[in-house]
Amino acid sequence: VQLQASGGGLVQAGGSLRLSCTASGVIYRINKMGWFRQAPGKQRELVSLLDINGSARYADSVQGRFTISYDNYKKTVFLQMNDLNPEDTAVYYCLSNLATPLFERDYWGQGTQVTVSS
Repeated sequence: VQLQASGGGLVQAGGSLRLSCTASGVIYRINKMGWFRQAPGKQRELVSLLDINGSARYADSVQGRFTISYDNYKKTVFLQMNDLNPEDTAVYYCLSNLATPLFERDYWGQGTQVTVSS
């Protein structure tokens, strides 16, 4: 199983970016997909997590600015990030909880850097 993330970059404050993360491999079922982030010197924190058959949750700091969505056919989760501010600067990591022939567990993608300039 691989999670391939993309979409990071450099943007000015108030701008927007859209991250995407695609799961590939032998996958029986995807339970959850979402995003965490880690800023320099800080712990990794939840940004948004989507229960594929249920609801989404967001960190308070991004509520109303970020929107998570999922394309079941492409096994791809998106994070639309609007009104970005410098505090959103971090490496963003994709997470999926999914089932394979051998395991049902969390998988992490490689990080994608998001930098917001003031």
